[in-house]
Amino acid sequence: MKIVTAIDSFKGSLSTFESGAAVREAAERVFGDVQVRICPLADGGEGTVAAIVHGKGGRLCRATVRGPLGRPADAEYGVAGDTAIIEMSAAAGLTLIGEDERNPLLTTTYGVGELIAHAIRENGCRRFIVGIGGSATNDGGIGMLSALGFEFLDRHGRAIEPCAAGLASLAEIVTENAMPELAECEFCIACDVKNPLCGEFGCSAVYGPQKGATAQMIKDMDGWLGNYAELTAKVKGRDNRDMPGAGAAGGLGFAFVSYLGGTLESGIGLVMREIGLERELVDADLVITGEGRLDSQSCMGKAPVGVARAAKKYGKTVIAFCGSAKEDAALCNEYGIDAFFPIIQAPTTLAEAMNKDNAYRNLKATAEQTFRLIGSIKK
Repeated sequence: MKIVTAIDSFKGSLSTFESGAAVREAAERVFGDVQVRICPLADGGEGTVAAIVHGKGGRLCRATVRGPLGRPADAEYGVAGDTAIIEMSAAAGLTLIGEDERNPLLTTTYGVGELIAHAIRENGCRRFIVGIGGSATNDGGIGMLSALGFEFLDRHGRAIEPCAAGLASLAEIVTENAMPELAECEFCIACDVKNPLCGEFGCSAVYGPQKGATAQMIKDMDGWLGNYAELTAKVKGRDNRDMPGAGAAGGLGFAFVSYLGGTLESGIGLVMREIGLERELVDADLVITGEGRLDSQSCMGKAPVGVARAAKKYGKTVIAFCGSAKEDAALCNEYGIDAFFPIIQAPTTLAEAMNKDNAYRNLKATAEQTFRLIGSIKK
């Protein structure tokens, strides 16, 4: 019997690897001689580097870069062959700054550009997989681009600050001094948001508040990004401000597409392709997936439904485990998850439920009982 586990992390609790290990222990206890293939999973956000590095047999690298507020940040990224796997949040994430420090006028993606440059110069990478969730920034990606040699100047020809506030004085964009190696590079961007760069659904209005933006900041930043888009169209010959995903990570999606020729695609689809998940599903007898919480939003590009859709191409039974399930989680059954099971064993506090040891035991116990039921039906 072959079981494939492809479980997203239970955020704040179990990693994708730990979840897979708990299911494997349960399967071995019930079925004895069973093959359990643990496929690490992520949806383009947290855990993407670890999942793809493991799946492609790569390695982890570290670089000290400029964090979102300019402080040094020790950032980790992955390398597999000529491919670099980067989570932008490692260099410009909201979790790198305190709540009282949140100010999208001042935060920068400069460190993301430094990671890309490091991967090019130190590891010879020419292909990039970049997850752009969880940013602290709203700089339109000019921080990243500045670190790669693009120049953003005011009307006096002076370099502006590589942050949203700097965009207020942007008058000229110079591309001639960008790293020449970029012309040889391919950028695949894991992006599941569809927001444009500007307007009522743009990055400033929708995501600015959680990054510390006031109403006035939102209005100002939206206008500055509009000017940035106009100048970009003059330089690059195309206006991408309304492209779905242009507003991802405070406009970083716009920068990747407009200046680096990047492509935006579903995070889970990208990760599944890179780790070769479908190859494992072909001869699987059972597919196990899951995440911390299942609800109707899980059907909108989240990892478990992505796994289920792939498994159903081959007619496989799909079971999902989760920390909790909202009432509307039943919608997942219409998207390929045959049955799902919350793992909580008894009334508990959230802190107790998310404790790693408790969560591991709960997942293992729930998986064991599920496998016992499957085993009894197959007799």
